[in-house]
Amino acid sequence: MRSTCALVAVVLSILIAVPPVSAQEHVAGQQVLDAAVQQHVRAIDQNREAVQQFLQRSDVRAIAGKYGIDIRRAESAVATMNAADLASIAARARQADDALAGGASTVTISTTAIIIGLLVLILLIVALR
Repeated sequence: MRSTCALVAVVLSILIAVPPVSAQEHVAGQQVLDAAVQQHVRAIDQNREAVQQFLQRSDVRAIAGKYGIDIRRAESAVATMNAADLASIAARARQADDALAGGASTVTISTTAIIIGLLVLILLIVALR
């Protein structure tokens, strides 16, 4: 009985001496966490804007119309995409936009294929949710 009381006393002493886990400081402070969240939100907004600007191009709209792709549906789909899908689509949109803005006066077959692929990919991502 005496050893049990001693054991309980030792365990209680250790529990009282060790600070609770919730009282320990986080490795990253609140300001760092807030800055990371703001940076993530800015990146999502920039990606969404890049895709929207790409879809606003007259040559992209012309190609979409030529192949019967509803550009309004693609534009509304961009608003519902998650961050990972949006980042992937935005990277491709920037690549295609750079190719179109690179001084070429005509749209090449590869750029047309990229545009069509992007539009179809946007619609597929939303349709498969």
